[in-house]
Amino acid sequence: MRSASAARKVRYLQSFPQSREPEGAMKQYVGLDVSQKETSVCVVDEVGQVLFEGKAKSDPGALTALLRKRAPQAERIGFETGAMASWLWHELRRVDLPVVCIDARHAHAALSVRMNKSDQNDARGLAELVRVGWYREVKVKSEERQKIRTILIARSRLVAIRRDIENQVRSLIKEYGLLFPRAIGLKFRNQVCELLG
Repeated sequence: MRSASAARKVRYLQSFPQSREPEGAMKQYVGLDVSQKETSVCVVDEVGQVLFEGKAKSDPGALTALLRKRAPQAERIGFETGAMASWLWHELRRVDLPVVCIDARHAHAALSVRMNKSDQNDARGLAELVRVGWYREVKVKSEERQKIRTILIARSRLVAIRRDIENQVRSLIKEYGLLFPRAIGLKFRNQVCELLG
């Protein structure tokens, strides 16, 4: 059974007015539930009628082909933030698809009212969110900024790993009464070899 707050969220989503366009110019809204191998796709029209549900490889080429065929009048194509979001956003923008990256926490809160949790239902929920405009768009970093960020994160992680290994070695040696001051890099290695030598 749905809770009162869930029912309020559903009523809120349904309260958005649906604009009508002349016949033949029906807008389409797409939700993509992206996973590593496959992406669930749902296309709805401007009144929320499901036009297509299916799956495609989580590859920009496969998704572009499917979207051009099944949603040629796509007004917005939404998917949540995640590991592949930045890459997918840039690749789909490159082929002029109107993609929006949605804050995953915000989307999760909105989608949590759904009874059945599945990739297809999540795609349908995302299509509804972009249709009614009830989402928080995330600004996707440029590819250059993303590269810099990736390098900085990798460096930080490697420094932490090196520090953890040095501390582990220092702790193991300490059990045998061998102590030495803090050292970094080659100096650390040389001191360890000297003490154990």
